[in-house]
Amino acid sequence: MNIPPDPILPNETSPAAPELHVTYREAFIVWLRIAALSFGGPTAQIAVMHKILVDEKRWISEQRFLHALNYCMLLPGPEAQQLAVYIGWLLHRIKGGLTAGIMFVLPGCASILALSILYVTYQQTTLLQSVFFGLKAAIIAIVIEAVLRISKKALKNRVMVLIAALAFIAMFVFRIPFPLVIIAAGLIGWIGGRYSERYFFVLKPLTKSTTDTTAVPPADRNVADPYYRPSAFRALRAAVICLVLWIAPIVMAWQVFGTTSVYFQEGIFFSKMALVTFGGAYSVLAYVAQQAVEVFGWLNAAEMLDGLGLAETTPGPLIMVVQFVGFLGAYRHPEPLSPLWGGILASFITTWVTFVPCFLYIFVGAPYIESLRNNKSLSTALSSITAAVVGVVLNLAVWLALKTLFRTSGEVSVGPLHVLLPVWSRLNVAALGITLAACFMTFRLHWNLFKTLAVCTVAGWFLYSV
Repeated sequence: MNIPPDPILPNETSPAAPELHVTYREAFIVWLRIAALSFGGPTAQIAVMHKILVDEKRWISEQRFLHALNYCMLLPGPEAQQLAVYIGWLLHRIKGGLTAGIMFVLPGCASILALSILYVTYQQTTLLQSVFFGLKAAIIAIVIEAVLRISKKALKNRVMVLIAALAFIAMFVFRIPFPLVIIAAGLIGWIGGRYSERYFFVLKPLTKSTTDTTAVPPADRNVADPYYRPSAFRALRAAVICLVLWIAPIVMAWQVFGTTSVYFQEGIFFSKMALVTFGGAYSVLAYVAQQAVEVFGWLNAAEMLDGLGLAETTPGPLIMVVQFVGFLGAYRHPEPLSPLWGGILASFITTWVTFVPCFLYIFVGAPYIESLRNNKSLSTALSSITAAVVGVVLNLAVWLALKTLFRTSGEVSVGPLHVLLPVWSRLNVAALGITLAACFMTFRLHWNLFKTLAVCTVAGWFLYSV
């Protein structure tokens, strides 16, 4: 098969450009540095990678970076972590991808596990309760900011606004599961794009050109290596290995603890979640909260908010909150293990089945990204999915607000309708004040995440104490 030359690489007949070389040891140190700075959600994490890898180290060009980001945006799961895997794969093949992906997750995994143990040990102390009181209220402002950020990118016309509104109604009123909402949105975008492209082709591929050929970044140069070209054999091998690794802990949990154990149930549930986490962690948190709180009973709504607060203040992807959910679920139902060891085991199972699929998507699909990147049908489907994510995240914001700002919420059920309503007599004035202050700091003063959370934590401690 004839492979067209990569438009980013210099022509082979042109004078040789000076080459840069990156050793595995150099890359390992840089991935450690990126992992230590991976706070603030996917946008901030991608910005850190861009600053270090593109601007500072010049290991990958702007075009190739955007090319990889486009592909990762098409995938379920944390796009920042997948982008790290992809660039690591370009630099040092499978070993580089594994190193980048594991290092990106490892600090957050260790932090969440340690904080989860502290949480269940000291949850009843006034100090810890007062800290989380302020965090919960501040998180509402963070989620609202996420709604506005995604809206600017996705809601370009009335059709996209309508899709977002329908997604919100489907989840908030009818409680339709998140995966069905995403699948329906994707089908609407794919079909609609075939008949009216101008309404559905919203998220166009990113492009950027450059005339700087004085140095060829290593990641760009490596693309010319035959190893990086599509290969059915390598794709099949990678798929088989990743799938076996993915389901291995679920099978072991089934054999050791049985299908009714929390370990098996969490492995299955979070594996399903890993397949539908489009649009970032916020888009799936409402689904996780609904199922974990109301269906499985692994934790309550207040604890779900506490977990989100932990994930917001630790390095790594925000989706690490599922590790906290898995820990608490097994801590409450640890049989036949002790609560602490049951929680630790479940946190590892949850993290494993959440992130192993990310390596599968990159190692199997990355060689084919050229054909995927310019596919308009995929772009129209992604446009509709992203619009639906606006409604999904709005649903999460409303759900968090009702659970945080009101000591109790009323529920009205009429046939298939199930609507949560505020009970104004049970309004928590202190929580409302912290939330409004967090919104002011976020949208008016443009404070960063840590400064806002720090102030709200101190305010929560003071108001909770008095």
